[in-house]
Amino acid sequence: MTDKVVAKWRPTLGMIVFAVLVTVLALPLVSLFFFRLYENELVRQTEAELIAQSAALAAIFAQEVEKTPDANLLLGASAPPVRSEHNGFNRFLQPSLDLTSDNVLDPRPDAVPALRPPVAPIMTIGERLQGIVQQTQSITLAGFRLLDPQGVIIAGREEVGLSLGHVEEVKEALQGRYKAVLRTRISNEPPPPLYSLSRGTSVRIFAAMPVIVQDRVAGVIYASRTPNNIIKHIYDQQRKLILAGLSVLGATLIIGLIFSRAITRPLHALVARTIEVGHGRREALQPLAHHGTREIALLSQSFIDMARRLYDRSDYIATFAAHVTHELKTPLTSIQGAAELLRDDAAAVASSMTPSERIRFLDNIIADTSRLTLMLHRLRELARAETPSIGGQSDLTSVIPELKRQSPNLNIEVGGYIDYCVPISAENLLIIFSHLVDNSICHHAGTIKISAFADNDEVAITVSDDGDGISTANRAMIFEAFFTTRRESGGTGMGLGIVQAMLEAHHGAIRLLPSEKGATFEIRLPEA
Repeated sequence: MTDKVVAKWRPTLGMIVFAVLVTVLALPLVSLFFFRLYENELVRQTEAELIAQSAALAAIFAQEVEKTPDANLLLGASAPPVRSEHNGFNRFLQPSLDLTSDNVLDPRPDAVPALRPPVAPIMTIGERLQGIVQQTQSITLAGFRLLDPQGVIIAGREEVGLSLGHVEEVKEALQGRYKAVLRTRISNEPPPPLYSLSRGTSVRIFAAMPVIVQDRVAGVIYASRTPNNIIKHIYDQQRKLILAGLSVLGATLIIGLIFSRAITRPLHALVARTIEVGHGRREALQPLAHHGTREIALLSQSFIDMARRLYDRSDYIATFAAHVTHELKTPLTSIQGAAELLRDDAAAVASSMTPSERIRFLDNIIADTSRLTLMLHRLRELARAETPSIGGQSDLTSVIPELKRQSPNLNIEVGGYIDYCVPISAENLLIIFSHLVDNSICHHAGTIKISAFADNDEVAITVSDDGDGISTANRAMIFEAFFTTRRESGGTGMGLGIVQAMLEAHHGAIRLLPSEKGATFEIRLPEA
């Protein structure tokens, strides 16, 4: 019983190709939702820049304070002790903000009037550093404010003289600790719609760094800046991105067409071809018009070759059955007629026949029975020859003695290099040569010559005899099943067919060579 494929849902090749194309097409869009990590890196990069810029301004601020007479009067709260780091640095700050986990605070509170104005020396330092602060702001696009130890702005923008001491991060800095926070960004213009995809586009980084002199707070560098963001870049480059999107779409369509032409269409054509072959249409045994890929071409060729072999096998079986029917019909008809004659009037037949006639009558029956027995034996040999046990190795030296023993009246001469090894068992090799020897004996040969030589990784074996030979008219038909010129003497016409089938099963071949006398066959087998 033929096994059937389990009926369950399976994706088609077209569905798989479509899924791949959709995935390729969606990758640029999906990647937009994974840029938060990059945004967080941008935030940390911006904080690191603010730390570096503030540290430079803090160093300048500290030098100015140290050069001022009675600098102790300008210092505020004591800074907490700081662990000494390697390479001579006393303070080492790393970015600490995390866009994915830190809360975004409200916008920075407005500056308020100071409880008391800054002392004159500290205001003088602010005026001297005002130019440096403004120049730094124009280059870095960051906002900087210099605060005194009470949190009053001494340099910066228009808020000079006002206090930021109530701001959370400034409070921390006035106690000698660096503090950075994320605050909601205030913009005078509405953000583009695309900005809603990004959290980083609506925040601003505020960093407060204390200025430490003699382990006391001499002031605060209060810096702020909006981090760079990928959305702004995308929005600014929207025309290029549209072109890139169209390019991706075009590339996807091209990939789809290539998949369809190279894989889907040839496979559909091959499936249609298999259906036609299954319906018995021999015209379907033609190569596909378009194979697409090398693998599909090999698959198509393998399928067509297999279908041709099946058709040839079917034709061979039909022809073989017709020949067998014809060959069996004649002796069976003869035996049946004799049996009916004996059944109907055995006594009259027996009395009307002379002893010699009765013996000839019975001999005919026995001859027909022997012919049937021989034919059945040959049919079994042919079946074995077409599906032999493959394997083993042998050479002519292993079969020549047995051939001489089986045919003592035949002169068997051996020449060439008969010790070449061929990939066929000694038993199968003996079957081949036995049929050739029997064929020579039946054609009145007295001598048979067997010789072997190597030829391009093959062993060529010639078998020639001095018998009656084969007529020109019959040379093309000698390997056909049941063809024989000795039907009256009991020939079945299957000997050479068995030889050919046995050799083909072992990747060998046999052919009839021209000869002036007798018959000459050439056998070729791969060299083991």
